[in-house]
Amino acid sequence: MDLEEKINLVVDWIVNSKHLVIFTGAGISTDSGLPDYRGPDGVWTRRDKGLPPKPLAVPWDQVKPNQAHYLIVDLLKMGKLEFLISQNVDGLHVKSGISFDKIAELHGNMYFLKCLNCGTKLTFEEAGWNKKIWGNGYRTDPVKEGQPKCPNCTGRIISSIINFGDPMPEEEMIKASKYSEKADVFFVIGSSLVVSPANSFPMIAKRNNAKLVVLNDGEVPIERFVNIRFHDRIEDILPLIVARVKAKIF
Repeated sequence: MDLEEKINLVVDWIVNSKHLVIFTGAGISTDSGLPDYRGPDGVWTRRDKGLPPKPLAVPWDQVKPNQAHYLIVDLLKMGKLEFLISQNVDGLHVKSGISFDKIAELHGNMYFLKCLNCGTKLTFEEAGWNKKIWGNGYRTDPVKEGQPKCPNCTGRIISSIINFGDPMPEEEMIKASKYSEKADVFFVIGSSLVVSPANSFPMIAKRNNAKLVVLNDGEVPIERFVNIRFHDRIEDILPLIVARVKAKIF
């Protein structure tokens, strides 16, 4: 199939889908000024070459969602997106308007703390957490005297970010698995699919007969299982797909 045929087929799948699930990786945030990890100039790619990460194009507190984030919100507003699974900790999906009940942030969200006891999520500001005094609040950080506790149950609150060696968040994993099993179309955007266990969800969907679509510049380990594959830039493909979905629905 040529590019137009692939785009139109994916559009038809989305229009007719009952359980569209989108899965995003760092590639969706590069247009916001953030680096990816395994692209030609990604964080891990540069590390493997003995190079430091490239400096951010904008400071963290000024990073904003880009067009791709808002296009996913458009699919949600059209009633076509059932659930979003993301590997990203940048918080841009939530900033763009995706509510917590519609997303599983598998590796956490840099703007939120969570209670280890009751699961409550709250911003650092809501918790009264001063990083200069109590640090980043990672799970492995020592508990310091006087640091804020959960306002609901007084349990220990920690950064929601999942670092290497941390256990995966149980609630997020359960939701991601549940929606992957239900998916009739599973659309991967901007992920190299090499980080485990997050990379298991596309194959869970595939084993349950979902149509698997991948939009990512670099190769992915599951190439032979993909139904439609785009090696193009996200900003060149996703706007076309969403615009044509909208035209068919409305």
